[in-house]
Amino acid sequence: MEDLTGMDVLMVVASRNFRDEEYRQPAEALAHAKAGIVVASSSRDVCQGMLGHTVTPELLLSDVDVSNYSAVIFVGGSGASEYFDNPTAHQIAQDTVAQGKLLGAICIAPSTLANAGVLKGKKATCYSSERKNLKTKGAKLVDEPVVRDGDLITADGPDSAHAFGRAVCEALAEGRPEDKPSEALKHRGEDVPRDRPPGP
Repeated sequence: MEDLTGMDVLMVVASRNFRDEEYRQPAEALAHAKAGIVVASSSRDVCQGMLGHTVTPELLLSDVDVSNYSAVIFVGGSGASEYFDNPTAHQIAQDTVAQGKLLGAICIAPSTLANAGVLKGKKATCYSSERKNLKTKGAKLVDEPVVRDGDLITADGPDSAHAFGRAVCEALAEGRPEDKPSEALKHRGEDVPRDRPPGP
């Protein structure tokens, strides 16, 4: 199990009709891994899920500073279309990529990323209704439930929410700064063992 203590993840949800599992299951995985979770939306009012789940955002989208987070996740559901052409949502996606942070989106939410211009040339998946838009915007569509391309993770809908949450946790664990030096040493040592000189 990953330990994401000290890492905060921003989850962007629609003000109405976000998809319950696509918020709840990744959030549960992150919480289990001890990551902090901050919810942002277009309103500070209680957000209602399509199946009745509710969540109260801590932030307006306009108050988000991406530098405060290790990852940003755009949650799907029919209401997520409110961010398709939202300049603030686009800026958040662009800033996340520019700062080398992990960016995730599930269901129809990858269309927000595509419209922000951050999926061009990237492997991605999404809900069937948005496949044409992603392709038009230059994404390389992959017919898989969850697709990772570097610091980008996308998923195709609620049935993939658990696997999406696991993929996000695994990617964050890989990216922990304290993990990188040991990884570098490990790879350097594979070619030339330190306890003997190179030879035939």
